[in-house]
Amino acid sequence: MTSRRTFLTCLALLPMAFASARAGETMPYAQDAFDAAQKAGKPILVVISAPWCPICRTQKPILARLGADPRFRDLLIFEIDFDSQKALLRTLDVRTQSTLIAYKGATETGRSVGETQPEWIEGLVEKTL
Repeated sequence: MTSRRTFLTCLALLPMAFASARAGETMPYAQDAFDAAQKAGKPILVVISAPWCPICRTQKPILARLGADPRFRDLLIFEIDFDSQKALLRTLDVRTQSTLIAYKGATETGRSVGETQPEWIEGLVEKTL
């Protein structure tokens, strides 16, 4: 009975994990929300950026446009700050800012570093579907 109750509670709380994420919007990386998205099989894009990075600034409007595209309506975009989240960067094996990591559920489907071509970024995001 307890495991069923726990399961139902988790199932009821799952939508709250995604409540702050809307198409085209980037949300700060949170391990619990990321884990829940992976478990739910959601398309995920992890963006590693830095405020001083010109490539990151170029990527932002491209990602916003793709997030607003109806094809990517379920895409969750998590942002990681390159300067302040070093332990997380080591976990994800990231060595530089302007890195994009695509996931389909728990499976990494692609990775890009320093890419600014809209069609190439779109190709990476398509791998999450």
